Amino acid sequence: MSFIQDLMHYEFLQKALFTSVMVGILCGVIGCFIVLRGMALMGDAISHAVLPGVAISFMLDINYFYGAAVMGLLTSIGIGYISQNSRVKSDSSIGIVFSAFFALGILLITKASTAIDLTQILFGNVLAVRSSDMWLTLIIGAIVLLIVILFYKEFLITTFDPTMAEAYGLPIRFIHYVIMILLTLVTVASLQTVGVVLVVAMLVTPASTAYLLTNRLSTMIFLSAFFGSISSVAGLYFSSEYNLSSGAVIVLATTVLFILAFIFSPKQGVLWRALRTRKNKAAL
Repeated sequence: MSFIQDLMHYEFLQKALFTSVMVGILCGVIGCFIVLRGMALMGDAISHAVLPGVAISFMLDINYFYGAAVMGLLTSIGIGYISQNSRVKSDSSIGIVFSAFFALGILLITKASTAIDLTQILFGNVLAVRSSDMWLTLIIGAIVLLIVILFYKEFLITTFDPTMAEAYGLPIRFIHYVIMILLTLVTVASLQTVGVVLVVAMLVTPASTAYLLTNRLSTMIFLSAFFGSISSVAGLYFSSEYNLSSGAVIVLATTVLFILAFIFSPKQGVLWRALRTRKNKAAL
């Protein structure tokens, strides 16, 4: 009850709740396409590669969104250009670009006078979210969700059957880069909540949990957004009550949900599969 009372009285807690729920929904929605396309490593790369942009933004005393967004887009373009114009495979180009950008970010952090603020970006601190961060998350969320709704069919067919999509004349490469841009925006919006280090978990874990429970993309998106938002609320509660790192607690909450689905999912859960296997053996 104390958490609910604090939520009614403290504006910073209200901002934190709203922002964390929005981040959970956004990561859940975009995470579905990342998981189904096998692009988890790409999400990890972009989340780490935005670090130099964040550092430069703090040095210039501007909102970190601008630097992080530019670096995220440069990462997407750089990875795509290297993999498409050389013998280097996609996973290798991801490793090259993201490690170089992350190393640059570490060097810039050592030169920045606001290292404490940058540490919060690394590991997240949703309780310190500002009004500008909250509104920025809302704007990004509206843009991302609108694009997903408008181009849902295109995303659907290019995700499950790119060959058929190409036969229909859909611009597969363009759609791929659109998803990369959405991934970059969601990553930037998640920095204050879970931080650079943990954002990939919010992109992958809720979507993977939903993937164990359904075979329909639309249902998967709704479930993933629900799991992301529930994990954000639970993480905010425990981090506020016990003075813990908000990003880490939110990620652990998503992991608990995944473990429950992994064990108890009606079709994919290891428990029910073991029971069905034992039943089939007994019937022989």
